[in-house]
Amino acid sequence: MTSAISLRGVSRRYDVGGGEVYALRNVDLQIDAGEFVVVLGPSGSGKTTLLNIIGALDTATDGTVEVGGHLVTAEHRRDLFRFRRDTVSFVFQSFNLFPTLTALENVQCAVEIAGRARGAKEKAAAVLAEVGLADRVHHYPTELSGGEQQRVAIARALATGNPIVVADEPTGDLDFHTGVQVLEVLQRQADAGHTVVVVTHNREISRIADRVIELSGGNVVRDGPPVGGKSAVADLHW
Repeated sequence: MTSAISLRGVSRRYDVGGGEVYALRNVDLQIDAGEFVVVLGPSGSGKTTLLNIIGALDTATDGTVEVGGHLVTAEHRRDLFRFRRDTVSFVFQSFNLFPTLTALENVQCAVEIAGRARGAKEKAAAVLAEVGLADRVHHYPTELSGGEQQRVAIARALATGNPIVVADEPTGDLDFHTGVQVLEVLQRQADAGHTVVVVTHNREISRIADRVIELSGGNVVRDGPPVGGKSAVADLHW
């Protein structure tokens, strides 16, 4: 199977107060196309840094990063926008919605920026319906709850059709019922051949993954199938 994401000897360190602090330390990681991967770990373990490096929002201090056939660590800065536009879709923990655009317009804008203007409005509406927001498409972010805003952010990421989806705590602000709905959407993306990487501190969510990567102190401390085997989304409880 083709590797969608490959990290070799990747470290990310910061100069803090005259010393060095590692967010990631010598990480070797291969994620295959179509895998549903959950990255587990407590706050400060390096989870978000790992996502940002995969999506070229941050730069590895050492090592090489290859994502979707692009050697990201060798890409020129002007080529990274195209890489992010065409290859990786982000679900940010902080939503990052445009406050002056409706839910529909937020998603439609992302589709158009991705170069898929034809049918963008219809695509945006369909994906918003898929995450349970068919009746909220004309509402602005300030008119939506935190959970609804998160679902708009997820719809925006999925609507572009990019081969890799990375999500930072996508169920963090959702109630259980809505969280399950979102995880089912992400699961369907993986079933359709997309590579899905979800960062969470919620160990229960890791049960639906093909594979679980656990970080601690910037190191990979576990990489394997879910403990007890893979479960269906409907079997989750938190």
